[in-house]
Formats: sequence, C-alpha cells, structure tokens
Amino acid sequence: MGWGYWLLLAVALQRGVELAYARRNTRDLLARGGREVGAEHYPIIVLLHAAWLVTLAAWTAPSPPVNWILIAAFALLQVLRLWVLATLGPYWTTRIITLDDAPLRATGPYRFLRHPNYVVVALEIPLLALVLDLPVVALVFGTLNLILLGIRIRVENAALSGRRSQADSRSSSARATISVAARRSDS
Repeated sequence: MGWGYWLLLAVALQRGVELAYARRNTRDLLARGGREVGAEHYPIIVLLHAAWLVTLAAWTAPSPPVNWILIAAFALLQVLRLWVLATLGPYWTTRIITLDDAPLRATGPYRFLRHPNYVVVALEIPLLALVLDLPVVALVFGTLNLILLGIRIRVENAALSGRRSQADSRSSSARATISVAARRSDS
C-alpha cells in the first residue's frame, strides 16, 4: 500500500474520531437546552465530504508524486484544525448548535477569524486532492464545498447574531462600568 493510501486512511480515521467527538458534544449541548439550526443542509455536507474521500480513494495512485510544500501546508492545516477544536472544546460540533448562555469565543484562532474552522475546511478539501495529484478533484470538490460553506456561514451567522449582540452589549456595559469606576477613583 503506497503513501497516498496511508494518508487517506489517516484522514478518514481523523474524521471518524472528530465525528464521534462532535456527536458527544452535540448530545451534551442539546441536553443543556441547545437547539440545532441548519439541519436541512447538514446531510448534504456529510454527503459531500464522504464523496470527496471516496473519490480521492478511487482516483489516487498508490504513490503519487511527492510535493513537500503541499504536504507541509496540509499538515499545517491539521494543526490549525486542532487549535480550533481545543479552543471550542465542548462547543465544537459538525452541526450548528446554539446555546443561548454559551460564551462566544474570542480566543485562539477566533481572535483573528470569525470562522477559522471553515477556512481550514475550505483549504484542506482542494489541498488534499492536490497533494494526491488530483487537480480536477480539487477544483470540483473545492468549489462545491465553498458553495455549501456560503450557505452554512449565512445560517450560522443568523443563529449567532442574537448572541453576538448580547455579548457586545455586555462588553459595552462592562466598559461603561469600568469607565464609571475609573472616574470615581479620579475624583
């Protein structure tokens, strides 16, 4: 079995572990009063990702040409993926689950990007295909994934907009309280 197949096996195992973690987190969040939004497009995302992996497995050569720059970029994306998972912890799922009293993260990669996990996925789908020397697969699945991510991000932003405005008002309230306290100590 060539290195291309070993890489695909590693990615498939990684996805399996992530799905188990996501299912547990989803179950726990729903038990805490969370609600799912965007469930209607979720099966399409699952189908796309499964089709991507199957297509890669069917079309890759056992040992495609090695491009260390692409392999390093893909490895870096996996590090970023782990950073996202570690930052979100029990709030990371593959579904959109919103819990009104859950904090919105502004740490880790969320300091820099609103949707770092989606950036990772948007890059890794075409990148893995390019690592395996499958540019047509990269183009087709990368494009389809971007279309689905556009839908998903709109749904997620709408679901989080109420929590974002609450967080902003709490943040503004806290700044006002600090400002008032500072003025009192100056007098």
